[in-house]
Amino acid sequence: MELSLRGVSHKVGAQQHLYPMDLRLAPNAVTVLLGATQAGKTTLMRLMAGLDRPSEGAITVDGTDVTGWPVRKRDVAMVYQQFINYPSMTVRDNIASPLRLRPSTAGTRSAPRGGMAVLGGGPADGQSLHPSRGQLDRDAIRRRVDELATKLHIEMHLDKLPAQLSGGQQQRVALARALAKQAPLMLLDEPLVNLDYKLREELREELGQLFATGESTVVYATTEPAEALQLGGYTAVMDAGELLQYGPTAEVFHRPASLRVARAFSDPPMNLVIAQGLGDRLQLRPGVELALPGQGGVTVGVRANALRVTGQPGDLAIKGEVELAEISGSDTFVHARTEIGELVAQLTGVHDFELGAPLTLYLNAAHVHVFDAAGLLTRAPERQGAR
Repeated sequence: MELSLRGVSHKVGAQQHLYPMDLRLAPNAVTVLLGATQAGKTTLMRLMAGLDRPSEGAITVDGTDVTGWPVRKRDVAMVYQQFINYPSMTVRDNIASPLRLRPSTAGTRSAPRGGMAVLGGGPADGQSLHPSRGQLDRDAIRRRVDELATKLHIEMHLDKLPAQLSGGQQQRVALARALAKQAPLMLLDEPLVNLDYKLREELREELGQLFATGESTVVYATTEPAEALQLGGYTAVMDAGELLQYGPTAEVFHRPASLRVARAFSDPPMNLVIAQGLGDRLQLRPGVELALPGQGGVTVGVRANALRVTGQPGDLAIKGEVELAEISGSDTFVHARTEIGELVAQLTGVHDFELGAPLTLYLNAAHVHVFDAAGLLTRAPERQGAR
C-alpha cells in the first residue's frame, strides 16, 4: 500500500491537534511515529485509519482519495495501547477471526498498484478497498494462529478466554489478531507499552522480523527512541502536533534536522551546550574550545555515548565532579557537574563512581553536532566516526 497525506491537519474547536503536514509513507515498510505524549501520534493514526476526518487536506491510498471514507470501507488493522478482544471467544478464535472473515477474491478487480482491489465503484456505491487475497482453509488458519501465538509467547493460552489472561497477555492476543489479518495497512499505537521490560525486548525483535516480510505498510507509534532504532525502517519525528522530520531511521538519528528533533530522538537526552563561534574554533567557555569552525552563537550537541572517561590524542578534557551514577543493563550513566554545565555520559560496562568525586570527561570534536542560532543542524558527525 502507498499511503500519502497532503496538507493534512486536524482541529477540534479552537484546539489544533495536528498542524498541516505532508507525508508519503514508504510502501510495505515500517514507519515509526516517534514523539512524546500528546505529540499527535494517535491523532495522525486515527486519520490514517478513517476513524476521524482531517480538518484540511487529503489522504490517498494507491492514488485513490479516501479522505471521506470511514474505517469500515478500508482494509486496516489497528492495535491500541488499550487492547480489545472478543470476550466470549477463546484466544485461538480471537486470533483466527480475521482469517475466517477474509473475503474471497471472487468478484473483485485488481487495482493497478499495491496489491489492492476495489469492489464495485468505490465509496459512491458503498463498497470498500480490499486486498486481493483468497480465503484460507481450516488447516492453514490453524498453522497461522499457532505460528503467531508461538512468536508472541501465548501458545499455552490458546484455549483460554481473554478474561483468564493478564493484561499483558491480552495485549499480545490483540496484537496477534492484527498481525493475522495481514492488512495492507497496519497501525500499532504503542502496542508493547503494557508489557514487562524483558518481554518488550523480545517482542521488538520478533516484530522487526515479522515486519521485514514487507506484507504490509506498518505505522508504529512510540515514545521511545530505542524502539525506533531497533525497528529500523523509517521514522517520522513529531512534536506538539507538528511533523518535524521524516526519513530512514538511521539517517534521522544521526542527522537530526533541528534541536527539536535531536531532543526527541535521544535517550538519554542529548547534552546541549551553548557555544560561541570564533572563526576556526567553538568556545564552550573561556579556555575550553573545540577545533571546529563557527561564527556567532551556536549550540553544541553531544550524545551521552560520545563522552569518555579515558582520553585520546586530540580530545577535549572537561573537568567536573560526579553528581549521580546509575547502572542500566550493561551500561553506566554518569551525571556530572562540569565547567561547561551539566553532562550525562553513557559508559559501556558497570563502573563504580563516588558521589562528589572529581571527574574528567573527554570529547572529540569529530563526535559533536552543531546547531545554528535558529536551532537548525549545521554539522553532524561522520557515521563511521561517531563512536
